[in-house]
Amino acid sequence: MENKESFLVNRLRSIKYAFKGAWILVTTEASIKVQVFIGIIMTGLGFVVGLSRTEWIIQCLTIGLVIAIEGINTAVEEIADFIHPDKHTKIGLIKDISAGAVFIFAVTAIIVGILIYFPKIF
Repeated sequence: MENKESFLVNRLRSIKYAFKGAWILVTTEASIKVQVFIGIIMTGLGFVVGLSRTEWIIQCLTIGLVIAIEGINTAVEEIADFIHPDKHTKIGLIKDISAGAVFIFAVTAIIVGILIYFPKIF
């Protein structure tokens, strides 16, 4: 019984840390704030145009992934700055690659948005 309680306590503690990390991202990171704002706008627009269940699923996944990848990018940048606070070519490359991953999915999200909304609006 002791192991199960420890497991449960550890999982609850992990959830607490995850909420803390999400709160830090949403309240302190400008790029995350922008993505959350866009997500809220797109959610409102989804209600206006009457998205289907499938379109809602795709939109929610897309918004969540953009924000999650942006969060991972932020973590990579924080680690890179911690390891090497001074300007360094390799750290710059690592940060550029991480930002590039966000950019690739952001473009994908725009394409998904166009595919969902263009036929409904025009």
